[in-house]
Amino acid sequence: MQLPGCSTPLFLFLPIAAALQDSMLLEPFEEVDLEKSRGNESKAHSMFFSLDYQHVQVPFEITLWIMLASLAKIGFHLFEKLPSVVPESCLLIFVGLIMGGIIYGLNDKSPPVMDSDIFFLYLLPPIVLDAGYFMPSRPFFENIGTILLYAVVGTIWNVFGIGLSLYGICQVDAFQLQDVSLLHNLLFSSLIAAVDPVAVLSVFEEIHVNEKLHILVFGESLLNDAVTVVLYKLFRSFCEMPTIKTADVFAGIGNFFVVGIGGILLGFLFATIAAFTTRFTNNIRVIEPLFVFLYSYLSYLTAEMFHLSGIVA
Repeated sequence: MQLPGCSTPLFLFLPIAAALQDSMLLEPFEEVDLEKSRGNESKAHSMFFSLDYQHVQVPFEITLWIMLASLAKIGFHLFEKLPSVVPESCLLIFVGLIMGGIIYGLNDKSPPVMDSDIFFLYLLPPIVLDAGYFMPSRPFFENIGTILLYAVVGTIWNVFGIGLSLYGICQVDAFQLQDVSLLHNLLFSSLIAAVDPVAVLSVFEEIHVNEKLHILVFGESLLNDAVTVVLYKLFRSFCEMPTIKTADVFAGIGNFFVVGIGGILLGFLFATIAAFTTRFTNNIRVIEPLFVFLYSYLSYLTAEMFHLSGIVA
């Protein structure tokens, strides 16, 4: 007997199959098929409804966070007297504290899905895009010198002022903090130096403050985050080094300018591509908002991929 389309007699394959079966490399076909079919039938008959929350946990909870903030803003504006008592940003902070307490109480065994990577890669980009897209561009660029002075020089001054002050306090014998080094104090100061005046800006919008004052505070709050992120990464790398040489200090200063200027150039690149692409969307206007989100998000992710400033990009 021969196999169809094969010139080799079938009996030549029988010893090979028997040897494989004896060595437990090949199980009997009938038993394996019966067991699998019985298992599949039992699963099909017993499982009409299943729950796989782990499969969608990350995007599901991110969507819930955005939905919660949106519903909180809607509820805030439904009450006319509430804005005169509590600013909108304070209400959102209060809602966040409540939800954080609930999550902390329910997830005592496993931490929630919210971590730094998810925040910086999914939640921060739309916040920055909203701030940049609705920013009054003409007053911003007319006062760019003053804004950069506040955002760069002012933030650096704030970081070193706080760090050196804390280091001086640590040297007092009564506090017993002599083991805290200067680099650790600078690392901590880089975390708290950037002030985000969300409540101040919301009050400015409500009372219709002077446009120049508003754009100075707004522009400084938008750019100082990039400065503090660079300083934090720089001080953290210094803390991990056994010894810091003069060349490392100059390399860190050079990296500071590379991160900032690189983010600006990358943002201009994606903005140019977006402007060129939207020239061909006259007949398909529906995809133009999609390009706004995609190119902005790609500029942020590309900058983060090359360790540049995604916020500036």
